[in-house]
Amino acid sequence: MAKVMLSEKNGEIIFYIAKKDMEETIEKIEFDSEEKWGGEVELSNGEIWWIEPNIKKLPKEEACKKISD
Repeated sequence: MAKVMLSEKNGEIIFYIAKKDMEETIEKIEFDSEEKWGGEVELSNGEIWWIEPNIKKLPKEEACKKISD
């Protein structure tokens, strides 16, 4: 698991991992409502990560799991 900072900028969701200095945008998201937001997400670099579905409240720090490259 990695500590990820999630924030919104210019209508895009930014996925940032400080330890890797990696900043990508979320291209696809499994659950995208205010009440249930998260699940499998695909980043602009093609990686797929898991964000525990929860209420959409950004910015926030979240423990996320990498599923595939």
